[in-house]
Amino acid sequence: MFSGIIKNKGIVSKIFKKNKNCILEVSTNMNFTKNDIGSSISCSGACLTLEKFKGKVCKFFVSNETLNRTIFKNIKKGSIINLEKSLKYGSRNSGHFVQGHVDTTSKASSIIKIGKSWLINFSLKNKFKEFIVEKGSISINGVSLTISNINRGGFSIVIVPHTLKLTNLIILKKNDLVNIEFDVLGKYIKNFLKWKK
Repeated sequence: MFSGIIKNKGIVSKIFKKNKNCILEVSTNMNFTKNDIGSSISCSGACLTLEKFKGKVCKFFVSNETLNRTIFKNIKKGSIINLEKSLKYGSRNSGHFVQGHVDTTSKASSIIKIGKSWLINFSLKNKFKEFIVEKGSISINGVSLTISNINRGGFSIVIVPHTLKLTNLIILKKNDLVNIEFDVLGKYIKNFLKWKK
């Protein structure tokens, strides 16, 4: 479980693909200890297991299922990803509960700069519209954000300067894909109502 409050980034330095699976090698200033090996790390919103680290380089295994559901399917060397360690009990959560279970990807259909903030519109397939609520939470590339508006083609969010500075959303361009995870509470409620009928 994560909070979606991103304070660290990493650069994909190597990609090893084999038998539909993948190993990512990431360079980062995030500090790891031996106790972190085997733990879950949010990598641009996808929960990946830390397999190894040496100095500032760490390795993550990416399964075929994760490749199919996330932006990692088309990841390239030099790509910047958001990184977050899992929450500790008793820690402050300034975001929302993010599982690292990416539901789908979405395209940035437009980016409008309003002062130092960005208004970004994202496209979304109709079948996912039932999971979004105006002023509700959503995870975009692992970042906890608030849905500011729902429109015909998708939804929009506003990103403040501080969040832009700390995350890879600052390099987002029109038509770029991002990882999307809908609020877990909404997903459970939707599933409960479906089976109650």
